[in-house]
Amino acid sequence: MEKPLILIGESLHASIPKTGRIMKQLAGLGPDAYHKPSEPLDYIKALIESQAADDADYIAVNLDAFGEDNPQLTVDMMVEYVRMVRNWGGGAGICIDSSSNDVLLAGLKAWCSKNSKFKIQNSKFPATGRAKPLINSVKVYTMDDILPLKNHYDFSFIGLLVSEDKPTGPGGSHSVDELYSLAEQIFDEAVGKYGFQPTNIFFDSTVFPLAIDMPMEPDVPGYTYRAFETIKKIRTDPKFKGVHCSLGISNCAQDLPGRKIGICRAYLAKAMEYGLDAAIVNVAHHYGRTEPDPELLELVDAYAKMDGSAQRMDRATALMSEFCQQARKPANP
Repeated sequence: MEKPLILIGESLHASIPKTGRIMKQLAGLGPDAYHKPSEPLDYIKALIESQAADDADYIAVNLDAFGEDNPQLTVDMMVEYVRMVRNWGGGAGICIDSSSNDVLLAGLKAWCSKNSKFKIQNSKFPATGRAKPLINSVKVYTMDDILPLKNHYDFSFIGLLVSEDKPTGPGGSHSVDELYSLAEQIFDEAVGKYGFQPTNIFFDSTVFPLAIDMPMEPDVPGYTYRAFETIKKIRTDPKFKGVHCSLGISNCAQDLPGRKIGICRAYLAKAMEYGLDAAIVNVAHHYGRTEPDPELLELVDAYAKMDGSAQRMDRATALMSEFCQQARKPANP
């Protein structure tokens, strides 16, 4: 029986302070850093193995923080991290996450290469020794660079629903119909031109922090409303049968005063009601398997239904105010 939620582990991200610090220490150990035993290497190995143990379907690697001063360093590091996930990921797939096409391509080549310094162990995929890689992300303005790689490599991808064009929706943001149109453009190109199967496509309508999801103009829907309604529109359209929808859940709890794991759990549960079936999360928190707090679910539901009406905006505002007051209360001694 297929799992109701595809889990993409987010913990190998260089923007996470401790992880980024250890990644930097490891990179500074020289050319044998990724093969010679050391404390930083042990830490990264444990991080990979723990995500696999927590049932991650994919282990995401993002090293963009290293590319600001030296883009080639990020390319070289991605190759090494891909090989480490191949070796220690217990059969989990790789999610190659980068804003750089060069890094995406380097990671894709490394994962699909038949030659590796590492031996695949305990793989869930005995036929190939590895899962199909997942690229994060493809956008309408980058798809002509990334999608043709299908001619050489077999991969899945996350289609991020953002555009360089000026949005024309209410409040100067993309409407649900505009986001849906972006999904159509990516889908038509991927399936119609390059032969991707719908099951190889994950659409991401983007997560906006609940703390600041408050339109400044009347009759403007909230970002959470648009993200969730876009998921519903895609997942209920027969044209898109088989595609997945994914979100980076942790972003929803940014700038909140407390209970961030609980908020993420409630946000994910509510998004699944709209059709979400994949998520980038800290898999150690067992999202999708632990029931959310009913009060937090009610809070997220208010934002999911904030369609621009004054009544629904007032309800979301009141619930958020109550939540923040409770979260800021000092703990009992």
